[in-house]
Amino acid sequence: MIIVIANQKGGVGKTTTAINLAAALAGQNKRVLLIDLDPQSNSSMSFLEPSRMNGGSYELFNDPSRELDELIYETNTLNLSLIPARISLAKLESKLIGDFDAAFKLRDRIEKLKGKFDVILIDTPPTLGILTVNAMVAANHVIIPIQSSYFALEGTDDLLETIEKIRSRPNPDLNLLGVVVTLFDKRTTISHDVESHIRNVFGSKAFETVITRSVRLEESPAHKQSIFEYAPRSSGAAEYQSLSMEVLKRA
Repeated sequence: MIIVIANQKGGVGKTTTAINLAAALAGQNKRVLLIDLDPQSNSSMSFLEPSRMNGGSYELFNDPSRELDELIYETNTLNLSLIPARISLAKLESKLIGDFDAAFKLRDRIEKLKGKFDVILIDTPPTLGILTVNAMVAANHVIIPIQSSYFALEGTDDLLETIEKIRSRPNPDLNLLGVVVTLFDKRTTISHDVESHIRNVFGSKAFETVITRSVRLEESPAHKQSIFEYAPRSSGAAEYQSLSMEVLKRA
Protein backbone atom coordinates (compact mmCIF):
# COMPACT_ATOMS: atom_id res chain seq x y z
CA MET A 1 0.00 0.00 0.00
CA ILE A 2 1.07 3.56 -0.68
CA ILE A 3 0.18 6.22 1.88
CA VAL A 4 0.67 9.95 1.40
CA ILE A 5 0.85 12.20 4.45
CA ALA A 6 -0.41 15.62 3.46
CA ASN A 7 -1.51 18.98 4.80
CA GLN A 8 -0.76 22.24 3.01
CA LYS A 9 -0.63 23.95 6.39
CA GLY A 10 2.90 23.92 7.84
CA GLY A 11 3.85 23.12 11.41
CA VAL A 12 1.21 20.45 11.98
CA GLY A 13 3.53 17.53 12.73
CA LYS A 14 3.42 16.12 9.20
CA THR A 15 7.08 15.17 8.96
CA THR A 16 7.14 13.93 12.58
CA THR A 17 4.25 11.66 11.65
CA ALA A 18 5.96 10.46 8.46
CA ILE A 19 9.19 9.61 10.29
CA ASN A 20 7.68 7.85 13.26
CA LEU A 21 4.80 6.11 11.52
CA ALA A 22 7.34 4.70 9.04
CA ALA A 23 9.51 3.47 11.92
CA ALA A 24 6.52 2.02 13.76
CA LEU A 25 5.39 0.07 10.70
CA ALA A 26 8.95 -1.16 10.13
CA GLY A 27 8.96 -2.34 13.73
CA GLN A 28 5.96 -4.54 12.90
CA ASN A 29 8.04 -6.43 10.33
CA LYS A 30 6.73 -4.45 7.38
CA ARG A 31 9.19 -3.58 4.63
CA VAL A 32 8.80 0.21 4.53
CA LEU A 33 10.01 2.81 2.05
CA LEU A 34 9.77 6.48 3.02
CA ILE A 35 9.85 8.90 0.07
CA ASP A 36 10.66 12.49 1.01
CA LEU A 37 9.06 14.96 -1.42
CA ASP A 38 9.58 18.03 0.76
CA PRO A 39 12.44 20.29 -0.43
CA GLN A 40 13.11 21.14 3.22
CA SER A 41 14.22 17.46 3.47
CA ASN A 42 13.48 17.16 7.19
CA SER A 43 12.47 13.51 6.87
CA SER A 44 15.71 12.77 5.06
CA MET A 45 17.93 14.55 7.57
CA SER A 46 16.21 12.66 10.39
CA PHE A 47 17.83 9.47 9.08
CA LEU A 48 20.78 10.40 6.85
CA GLU A 49 23.70 12.80 6.86
CA PRO A 50 23.47 15.07 3.79
CA SER A 51 26.95 13.92 2.74
CA ARG A 52 25.58 10.40 2.20
CA MET A 53 22.95 11.58 -0.29
CA ASN A 54 23.92 11.13 -3.92
CA GLY A 55 20.58 11.37 -5.62
CA GLY A 56 17.04 11.03 -4.36
CA SER A 57 13.53 12.18 -5.13
CA TYR A 58 14.67 14.92 -7.53
CA GLU A 59 16.38 12.32 -9.71
CA LEU A 60 13.37 10.05 -9.27
CA PHE A 61 11.37 12.61 -11.24
CA ASN A 62 13.99 14.18 -13.45
CA ASP A 63 16.55 11.51 -14.34
CA PRO A 64 14.97 8.29 -15.66
CA SER A 65 18.46 6.98 -16.44
CA ARG A 66 19.16 6.57 -12.71
CA GLU A 67 18.30 3.10 -11.46
CA LEU A 68 15.80 3.07 -8.58
CA ASP A 69 18.19 1.05 -6.41
CA GLU A 70 20.71 3.92 -6.62
CA LEU A 71 18.18 6.30 -5.07
CA ILE A 72 17.14 4.10 -2.15
CA TYR A 73 19.16 4.29 1.08
CA GLU A 74 19.08 1.95 4.04
CA THR A 75 18.51 3.65 7.38
CA ASN A 76 19.65 2.55 10.84
CA THR A 77 16.09 1.35 11.46
CA LEU A 78 15.57 -2.30 10.49
CA ASN A 79 13.17 -2.73 7.53
CA LEU A 80 13.10 1.01 6.79
CA SER A 81 14.52 2.46 3.56
CA LEU A 82 14.49 6.04 2.31
CA ILE A 83 14.46 8.01 -0.94
CA PRO A 84 15.72 11.37 0.34
CA ALA A 85 15.01 14.93 -0.74
CA ARG A 86 17.41 17.80 -1.26
CA ILE A 87 16.85 21.49 -1.84
CA SER A 88 17.15 20.88 -5.61
CA LEU A 89 13.64 19.45 -5.41
CA ALA A 90 12.35 23.04 -5.14
CA LYS A 91 13.27 23.53 -8.81
CA LEU A 92 11.04 20.69 -9.93
CA GLU A 93 7.72 22.56 -9.92
CA SER A 94 8.85 24.95 -12.66
CA LYS A 95 10.38 22.10 -14.69
CA LEU A 96 7.12 20.13 -14.70
CA ILE A 97 4.87 23.02 -15.74
CA GLY A 98 3.41 22.28 -19.16
CA ASP A 99 4.45 18.62 -19.10
CA PHE A 100 1.32 16.72 -20.15
CA ASP A 101 2.03 13.74 -17.89
CA ALA A 102 3.46 15.77 -15.00
CA ALA A 103 0.99 14.41 -12.44
CA PHE A 104 1.83 10.77 -13.25
CA LYS A 105 5.63 10.83 -13.06
CA LEU A 106 5.94 9.50 -9.51
CA ARG A 107 3.32 6.79 -10.03
CA ASP A 108 5.08 5.54 -13.15
CA ARG A 109 8.53 5.55 -11.55
CA ILE A 110 7.64 3.67 -8.36
CA GLU A 111 5.43 1.06 -10.01
CA LYS A 112 8.28 -1.46 -9.87
CA LEU A 113 8.78 -0.90 -6.13
CA LYS A 114 5.37 -2.17 -5.05
CA GLY A 115 6.56 -5.76 -4.84
CA LYS A 116 9.68 -4.86 -2.87
CA PHE A 117 7.93 -3.02 -0.03
CA ASP A 118 4.84 -3.69 2.04
CA VAL A 119 4.27 0.01 2.71
CA ILE A 120 5.42 3.11 0.82
CA LEU A 121 4.97 6.32 2.83
CA ILE A 122 5.28 9.70 1.10
CA ASP A 123 6.05 12.89 3.01
CA THR A 124 4.87 15.94 1.06
CA PRO A 125 5.61 19.68 1.17
CA PRO A 126 3.17 22.07 2.89
CA THR A 127 1.55 23.07 -0.43
CA LEU A 128 -0.97 21.66 -2.88
CA GLY A 129 1.46 21.91 -5.80
CA ILE A 130 2.59 19.35 -8.35
CA LEU A 131 4.68 17.34 -5.85
CA THR A 132 1.70 16.76 -3.55
CA VAL A 133 -0.53 16.00 -6.54
CA ASN A 134 2.02 13.44 -7.78
CA ALA A 135 2.01 11.78 -4.37
CA MET A 136 -1.78 11.53 -4.36
CA VAL A 137 -1.94 10.18 -7.90
CA ALA A 138 0.54 7.45 -6.88
CA ALA A 139 -1.09 6.58 -3.53
CA ASN A 140 -3.96 4.42 -2.28
CA HIS A 141 -4.48 6.34 0.96
CA VAL A 142 -4.14 9.81 2.47
CA ILE A 143 -3.46 10.58 6.13
CA ILE A 144 -4.02 14.19 7.21
CA PRO A 145 -2.29 15.37 10.41
CA ILE A 146 -4.19 18.28 12.00
CA GLN A 147 -2.76 20.29 14.86
CA SER A 148 -5.03 20.84 17.85
CA SER A 149 -4.90 24.64 17.63
CA TYR A 150 -7.39 27.42 16.98
CA PHE A 151 -6.81 27.53 13.20
CA ALA A 152 -6.62 23.74 12.90
CA LEU A 153 -9.11 23.28 10.06
CA GLU A 154 -7.96 26.28 8.06
CA GLY A 155 -7.31 25.15 4.49
CA THR A 156 -8.63 21.63 5.08
CA ASP A 157 -11.49 22.22 2.62
CA ASP A 158 -8.97 22.93 -0.14
CA LEU A 159 -7.10 19.73 0.67
CA LEU A 160 -10.26 17.63 0.67
CA GLU A 161 -11.33 19.24 -2.61
CA THR A 162 -7.96 18.32 -4.14
CA ILE A 163 -8.38 14.72 -2.96
CA GLU A 164 -11.84 14.58 -4.57
CA LYS A 165 -10.54 16.02 -7.86
CA ILE A 166 -7.83 13.35 -7.98
CA ARG A 167 -10.37 10.66 -7.12
CA SER A 168 -12.65 11.81 -9.90
CA ARG A 169 -10.13 11.31 -12.70
CA PRO A 170 -6.45 10.39 -12.35
CA ASN A 171 -6.74 8.10 -9.29
CA PRO A 172 -10.18 6.74 -8.34
CA ASP A 173 -8.50 4.34 -5.87
CA LEU A 174 -7.38 7.17 -3.58
CA ASN A 175 -9.17 7.35 -0.23
CA LEU A 176 -8.89 9.28 3.00
CA LEU A 177 -7.51 6.71 5.44
CA GLY A 178 -7.85 9.05 8.36
CA VAL A 179 -7.16 12.28 10.19
CA VAL A 180 -4.76 12.29 13.13
CA VAL A 181 -4.80 14.99 15.81
CA THR A 182 -1.24 16.15 16.51
CA LEU A 183 0.57 18.48 18.92
CA PHE A 184 -2.17 17.92 21.47
CA ASP A 185 -1.67 19.68 24.80
CA LYS A 186 -3.63 17.96 27.55
CA ARG A 187 -3.34 21.04 29.79
CA THR A 188 -5.24 23.45 27.55
CA THR A 189 -8.95 23.78 26.98
CA ILE A 190 -8.41 24.82 23.34
CA SER A 191 -6.72 21.50 22.53
CA HIS A 192 -9.64 19.52 23.92
CA ASP A 193 -12.16 21.77 22.15
CA VAL A 194 -10.37 21.47 18.82
CA GLU A 195 -10.05 17.70 19.12
CA SER A 196 -13.77 17.47 19.76
CA HIS A 197 -14.47 19.70 16.75
CA ILE A 198 -12.23 17.61 14.47
CA ARG A 199 -14.04 14.44 15.57
CA ASN A 200 -17.40 16.08 14.89
CA VAL A 201 -16.29 17.10 11.40
CA PHE A 202 -14.56 13.87 10.36
CA GLY A 203 -16.45 11.28 12.39
CA SER A 204 -15.06 7.77 11.96
CA LYS A 205 -12.25 9.10 9.75
CA ALA A 206 -10.57 10.57 12.85
CA PHE A 207 -8.05 8.14 14.33
CA GLU A 208 -8.61 7.21 17.96
CA THR A 209 -4.90 7.80 18.64
CA VAL A 210 -3.94 11.37 19.49
CA ILE A 211 -0.32 12.54 19.25
CA THR A 212 0.52 14.73 22.24
CA ARG A 213 3.05 17.55 22.20
CA SER A 214 6.38 16.08 23.27
CA VAL A 215 9.91 17.35 23.77
CA ARG A 216 11.20 13.85 22.97
CA LEU A 217 9.50 13.89 19.59
CA GLU A 218 11.08 17.26 18.82
CA GLU A 219 14.55 16.11 19.91
CA SER A 220 14.77 12.74 18.17
CA PRO A 221 15.43 13.98 14.58
CA ALA A 222 18.51 15.89 15.76
CA HIS A 223 19.94 12.54 16.86
CA LYS A 224 19.14 10.91 13.48
CA GLN A 225 16.71 8.59 15.23
CA SER A 226 13.01 7.88 15.28
CA ILE A 227 11.23 8.14 18.62
CA PHE A 228 11.56 4.35 18.99
CA GLU A 229 15.35 4.48 19.09
CA TYR A 230 15.63 7.79 20.92
CA ALA A 231 12.99 7.38 23.63
CA PRO A 232 11.32 3.98 23.29
CA ARG A 233 9.42 4.30 26.59
CA SER A 234 8.08 7.78 25.90
CA SER A 235 4.45 8.72 25.29
CA GLY A 236 5.37 9.61 21.70
CA ALA A 237 6.62 6.07 21.02
CA ALA A 238 3.46 4.55 22.50
CA GLU A 239 1.23 6.88 20.49
CA TYR A 240 2.91 6.26 17.15
CA GLN A 241 2.88 2.53 17.84
CA SER A 242 -0.86 2.79 18.47
CA LEU A 243 -1.35 4.86 15.30
CA SER A 244 0.52 2.30 13.20
CA MET A 245 -1.81 -0.45 14.45
CA GLU A 246 -4.85 1.62 13.52
CA VAL A 247 -3.37 2.30 10.07
CA LEU A 248 -2.83 -1.42 9.42
CA LYS A 249 -6.39 -2.22 10.51
CA ARG A 250 -7.89 0.41 8.19
CA ALA A 251 -5.70 -0.06 5.12
